Amino acid sequence: MSCVARLPYLLLSVLLVFVLVLAAAGPVGAVDLPRVELSKAQAGAGGSVTVSGSGWRARALLTLLVCGQAEPDRGVTGGTNSCANADGRAVTTDAEGRFRRALPVVEPPVPCPCVVHVETVTGAGAEADAALQVAGHTVEPLPAERSGGRLSLLADTRLRGSGGLLTWFGSPPARTLEVTVGNVGTSPVKNPVFQVGTAHGVFAPQWQDQRWRGTIRPGGEARVELPVELAAGAHGDYTVSLKYGGKVLAEHPWGVGRPWGVTLFWVLVLLVVPAAVFRAGLAVVDHLRPRQPGHAARPARRTGLPVPLPHLPRKRAGTRTPSAAAALPWVTPDAGPEDEERSSASYGKDPTTRA
Repeated sequence: MSCVARLPYLLLSVLLVFVLVLAAAGPVGAVDLPRVELSKAQAGAGGSVTVSGSGWRARALLTLLVCGQAEPDRGVTGGTNSCANADGRAVTTDAEGRFRRALPVVEPPVPCPCVVHVETVTGAGAEADAALQVAGHTVEPLPAERSGGRLSLLADTRLRGSGGLLTWFGSPPARTLEVTVGNVGTSPVKNPVFQVGTAHGVFAPQWQDQRWRGTIRPGGEARVELPVELAAGAHGDYTVSLKYGGKVLAEHPWGVGRPWGVTLFWVLVLLVVPAAVFRAGLAVVDHLRPRQPGHAARPARRTGLPVPLPHLPRKRAGTRTPSAAAALPWVTPDAGPEDEERSSASYGKDPTTRA
């Protein structure tokens, strides 16, 4: 099969590889937030629940605690003093940032609502909570949030991250927005909720609430990192905005390149599909075409080699080769000494005389 005939099959193989890669891989640069799940939402003191999590840093050491006066949205309002620290457990995540651990259920030192609080011990700080109802424990409403804290931008924003091969083929572009904010109020700001918006061209931004885990004390500052992700196949000029408390703190431009891999994919499809259909049609026509007897046997091609001579039998010892006179009576072979005597005797005898 020639190279031209193999081209459609090679292009089809390349397309199948790209489709499998795009189907099997997720978004490039997507940031997984730490998550915690419980095997059951309610348990009594003396029992146990299985805590599982994902999205954590690989090989990270975590602590698991039952805490009171807390909610997953607001966190542990009273700090670790609201947790049953003596009955906590430690666990190390695997290479994919997952873990699974049994945790005994105890009554925290303060009333519920209660949560299972998971927090990193070393390295970059991260925490997550899952609601847990401790049967038989007292329940009191949480104190009202104090609104004395105010955040202000202290440094320029920055988008960290880059695209990859999958982004070139239409995967959702993702970046991490980094800002430095300071608390200019009189009370600490704990687990603030920011609004991150993305706007394309002259359109209004689409806002999304994102909670940052941590506490910013009065006069303090913090480096805030928030994930930003666009839709699949997005390209062009975008603007990323950050809002807190109804006020826009920062805006940052984001130029997203066109996913030329998608265009290349459709170009290859337009080349491969017609070529494959054409080849299939030729195969069908060749299969259905009637065969003529004259064309069944083809003459052998001339190779330019000399025609082999017929095999001649070898002369064996003791055998006499028939003379040319037997085959050709008008040809007389050379006479030997014996033949000459016979010829002379017969010549001198008169054929009409009797012996």
